Amino acid sequence: MPFFFYDPTFLLLIPALILAIYAQAKVKGTYAQYARIRCRRGVPSDEVARLLLSSEGLGDVKVTTTPGELTDHYDPRNKTLRLSQGVYGSSSLAALGIASHEVGHAIQHGRLYTPLYIRNAIFPVANLGSTLAFPLFFIGLFLGGSRFLMDLGIILYTAAVGFSVITLPVEFNASRRALKLLRDGAYLGEEELVGARKVLQAAALTYVAATCMAILQLVRMLILRGRED
Repeated sequence: MPFFFYDPTFLLLIPALILAIYAQAKVKGTYAQYARIRCRRGVPSDEVARLLLSSEGLGDVKVTTTPGELTDHYDPRNKTLRLSQGVYGSSSLAALGIASHEVGHAIQHGRLYTPLYIRNAIFPVANLGSTLAFPLFFIGLFLGGSRFLMDLGIILYTAAVGFSVITLPVEFNASRRALKLLRDGAYLGEEELVGARKVLQAAALTYVAATCMAILQLVRMLILRGRED
């Protein structure tokens, strides 16, 4: 779509694009750095995850592995914490930080953490919005300003933006829980916690970049819609 590339409103996205590229490079570089440093206690991440879950009364949560790199996640549907191949079984500072972060999500689920439940509730609409919003909006735009399609695209994309925004406190809270758990359980010393914290901060930056991009995309859509009035 030539309009997509040459429309001046696309310039709004440049700061978010730069931030996104930086965030991806930062998370990969930080992960690679601290994946090479083993913790003094030598306890692998999957075992640490199970111990932390048990200490929080969540022994029914399964810990397993999943293919790919940095694909770690907690699945609330079947109470399963999935660690990527490079994290599962590793005793690196990066692995312990990531595994405990996912434990943080499991705790949020078990403790009925409100932002997490809001995010899960709006996920179906947000997922639909991220898929259909742009096609509907730009079809409406190219059809000579079909206001209905453009407005529908904006409404759907607003749900996707809301999902991205509510994700930030969910991720930050999980990281805070993770570092506290590692400190309180003496799995990492204070110097080691610095490395784990840097890994989690780098990962959080990717969510910040995604949210900035989503907000600026919404602003761009609103500007283009305003031109049709």
